[in-house]
Amino acid sequence: MSLPRRTFLRALGPGVGTIAILGPVIGQRKSKLHFPDAAKKILIAHRGASAYAPEHTLYSYRLALQQGADFVEQDLQITRDGQLVCLHDLTLERTTNVKDVFPKRYREEMVQGVAARRWFVSDFTLKEIKQLDAGSWFAPKFKGASVPTFQEAIALVRGKAGLYPETKAPEVYGRMGFDMERLLLDSLQKNQLGTPSSERHTPLIVQSFSAASLRKLSSLLPAKLPLVLLVNEEARGEWLTVAGLAEAKKFASGIGPAKALLDRGLVQQAHAHRLTVTPYTFRLSDKGQFRTLADEMSYYLYDLGVDALFTDNPDLFPRTKIGSRP
Repeated sequence: MSLPRRTFLRALGPGVGTIAILGPVIGQRKSKLHFPDAAKKILIAHRGASAYAPEHTLYSYRLALQQGADFVEQDLQITRDGQLVCLHDLTLERTTNVKDVFPKRYREEMVQGVAARRWFVSDFTLKEIKQLDAGSWFAPKFKGASVPTFQEAIALVRGKAGLYPETKAPEVYGRMGFDMERLLLDSLQKNQLGTPSSERHTPLIVQSFSAASLRKLSSLLPAKLPLVLLVNEEARGEWLTVAGLAEAKKFASGIGPAKALLDRGLVQQAHAHRLTVTPYTFRLSDKGQFRTLADEMSYYLYDLGVDALFTDNPDLFPRTKIGSRP
C-alpha cells in the first residue's frame, strides 16, 4: 500500500509536511500553489513538460505549470564562472547550437574507442552560454530559447509549484574546484527557500545519483531538507536491498529508482524504512506493454504503490486509478 500524500510529505521533511495539513496561514496572501488532497499522488515534470517543449527551457517549465505539475525538475550544471544552469548533460552539443556559435571550443575525447568532440558547460561562461539557441533542436517555433539559470527557474516556478533540483555529476565538478552543494545551498539561502515558511508556497526536494552529495547536503543543512537518492541499474545491488535501504535512510528521505527496477515488494520494503519511492522516467516512447502511458503510470502509482513519479507528459498524469496491467 502506498503512502498517502500527507504521509509522503511528512516523510520528506518537517517543512514539507505542513503544506497539505495547514494550508495558507491566516492573514497571508493566498498561495497560487494548489496541491491535490492527501489521497492523491505527486507529479514531477521531468525536465519540465519535455515531451512538448525543449527540455530545461522556460518554455518547458512554464508548460509544466500549466499542465498541473506539483514539482518541476531542474538538472544542475556549473559554468566556467561558477553559475548554476539548468541542463541535463555535462556538454552543450545535444540541446544547443554550440557547434555553430563556438566551433573551435570543443574538447576531444575517446568514446568507445572513437574520437568525439564535446563542448563542456564548464568551459563556457554564463554570458557565452546565453548566446546559444537551446530550442531549435526540438522544433523551429522554439528558436531563441536559452539555457536558463537556476535563478531564472526559481523565479518562474516559485509560488506555483515545487522545485526539484538535481546535483548532477558533483564529483566531476569537484575535481575542477567547484562545490556544487555549496552553490546550491547559497542559491537557496539567497532566495529564502528550503525553510519551513517557504515550504508553504514553494516546496523543495533535492535529488542526486551521488550518495556522497546527499550526505554532504544533509550535513550542511541547518534544518532537514527532503533528499532523494536516485538509483540506476548499476547501483541496484548497493541500494535496493534491505541493508541498502537502511543505509539510505541515514541521509535521505526517499529513493528514486529507474522504473524497471521496481516491484511491489521493493516498494513495501522502502515504505517500511519510511522512505518514499519516486521512479523515473515515464514517457510515451517507453510505455512497454501498456496500452497507454496513463495506464502505465496508474499501474505504478496505484498497483505498485509508489508515491510520486517523473514524467515527460504531465498532462497525462492519472490523479486517480485507471486502466489495468498489461
